[in-house]
Amino acid sequence: MSLDRRISLITLGVEDVARSTAFYERLGWTRSPSSQDAITFIQLKGTVLGLFSRQALAEDAKVENTPPGFSGVTLAHNVTSERGVDAVYKFALSCGATAVKPPEKVFWGGYSGYFADPDGHLWEIAYNPFFPLDKDGHVILPD
Repeated sequence: MSLDRRISLITLGVEDVARSTAFYERLGWTRSPSSQDAITFIQLKGTVLGLFSRQALAEDAKVENTPPGFSGVTLAHNVTSERGVDAVYKFALSCGATAVKPPEKVFWGGYSGYFADPDGHLWEIAYNPFFPLDKDGHVILPD
């Protein structure tokens, strides 16, 4: 047996589900009708994003709800050009994101910037010339 190479659901622990839902809706993402007051589900391409109380998520996993800080996890959204990075970054800020690192050329040969959602979850907006996107916007890793 092996584990399929896919992630079905990414759940972000948030302080206020309604506030976070409103932020992601401003980005143009749609709340699923299967959502409830306590949890929001957003269908993405091949993955579902969940927004759930940070405290409830910690309790469900039976771990301590440690104070916010860098979690060691970032989410990334790749685009097809440097100009695309700038446009998406600016759009996210207009939707209420917090600027973390303005887009710039980066050491690995691409171009990226970071913003934080209302709960401090870091999003990288990146153009990576070594990881092209297919027609559906999915990253294609080199052979």
